[in-house]
Amino acid sequence: MKFFHLSDLHIGLKLMNRDLREDQEYILNEITELAKRECPDAVVIAGDIYDKAVPSAEAVEIFDQFLEKLTESVPDAVIMMISGNHDSAPRVDCFRKVLSRQKVYMIGQPPRTETEYIEKVTLKDESGKVNFYLLPFVKPSMVKQIVGTDEKGNNLSYNETLHKLIEREKINLEERNILVSHQFYLPAGKRAEDIERMDSEMRTVGNIDEVSADVLDKFDYAALGHIHKPMKVGSEVFHYCGTPLACSVSEAEQEKGVIMVEMDAKGAVSTTVLPLKPLRKVKVVKGTLEDVLKENCTDYVTVILTDKADLDVIDMQERIRLAFPNLLEIRRENQRKTDYTRTLQTEELLDPYELCCSFLKDLDEEEKMILQDVLHTVQGVK
Repeated sequence: MKFFHLSDLHIGLKLMNRDLREDQEYILNEITELAKRECPDAVVIAGDIYDKAVPSAEAVEIFDQFLEKLTESVPDAVIMMISGNHDSAPRVDCFRKVLSRQKVYMIGQPPRTETEYIEKVTLKDESGKVNFYLLPFVKPSMVKQIVGTDEKGNNLSYNETLHKLIEREKINLEERNILVSHQFYLPAGKRAEDIERMDSEMRTVGNIDEVSADVLDKFDYAALGHIHKPMKVGSEVFHYCGTPLACSVSEAEQEKGVIMVEMDAKGAVSTTVLPLKPLRKVKVVKGTLEDVLKENCTDYVTVILTDKADLDVIDMQERIRLAFPNLLEIRRENQRKTDYTRTLQTEELLDPYELCCSFLKDLDEEEKMILQDVLHTVQGVK
């Protein structure tokens, strides 16, 4: 059994107001070509199909074209996808039963009543059955009729919710089982702060959405979505595949790809990353203005200037934009840093001018005069 593991397409995303339609169409065509070459038995998309719950007509068109080309390239493959936290679950669920007859499973809603269970799609090969459990993004409030609440009537935590939800499934451990899920799974012994997160990811305050990865132990492979950087979750068979295309500057120069999973008999799982090459990379170029201009390219670029001398702003911007037609932003590296090495005793009382000078090092005479003038003005207002 061979299948592709994708996630976090985020169709419709804009990168600092840059329209990525051309880039997304290009990368989706690359995925289609890989499928045509490798002929997988299934293609799995682990959530965040779109970037917004109500996608634009243009975003829907891009996804429609991708699905059409994919089914034409691998007509015998089963296509399976779930909704992520960026998607609208009811929209993804639309025509669910009709599409399943065409071997396209779009699962938006998790089970919400006692009679409902996680959608299971069973495929077969020479070694027997392979069960795909398709679990969309879950909030505790969505499934409280099933998993219940605490003694005070409050929703359970994400961790308790996911454990109870999966525990109620009758999973045959003698068969091969795959979980497709879009959540924040945390390896045993790790803290949420230890996991590198990308700027493009949606995070919760206090990481309340974290789920212990031990809940995945019943499965032979976990095809995960939500984390934008490719990573394993405490096991060689529990994978976040990451985004196929960089969604933020924090993903600059990150290697992207499709995970191709091959399963033989029970327990025999191997993975291969099929690289994806974008139409344009996301890059950070750092240095003096003259050095930066030597790196001219058509990629999406954040420029960080390290010049200590003042620059002609208008001339600088014009030259940089000519060198980088797809410029994202220009930053200036802060040359003057606050000095926190000086500690003040509780009994020591500094006047405002001396206090400011202790934090702002290496002020020249002109800057000192400006500082004094500002302080006198403020004190005069008081």
